[in-house]
Amino acid sequence: MSLPSFDALPVWAMALSLAAHLAAGIGFGVLYFRGLWWNTRRFTQGGERVTTTIALMLGRFALLGGALTLASLEGALPLLVMALGILIARSVVIRKVREAAP
Repeated sequence: MSLPSFDALPVWAMALSLAAHLAAGIGFGVLYFRGLWWNTRRFTQGGERVTTTIALMLGRFALLGGALTLASLEGALPLLVMALGILIARSVVIRKVREAAP
């Protein structure tokens, strides 16, 4: 059983799918950039295990890359909407980090 292509979906299903991709992009973006902030603090504070920090950094890349790869299999529009969600999450996390940083 094969799934219909994204273009063959009804308009309401396409809108729902794009909203889900946007929400997933925001979620993955928040996880990615909060993890980046956490990794940066671990590197700068020192005394922590560097191998664990590097492994977590690679995990962040793999998670975001895998999500974007899966979105790209559905077409260009879902991929672009997910990337937009990641950019929205980036601006939100950066704003929060600026408020928290001295």
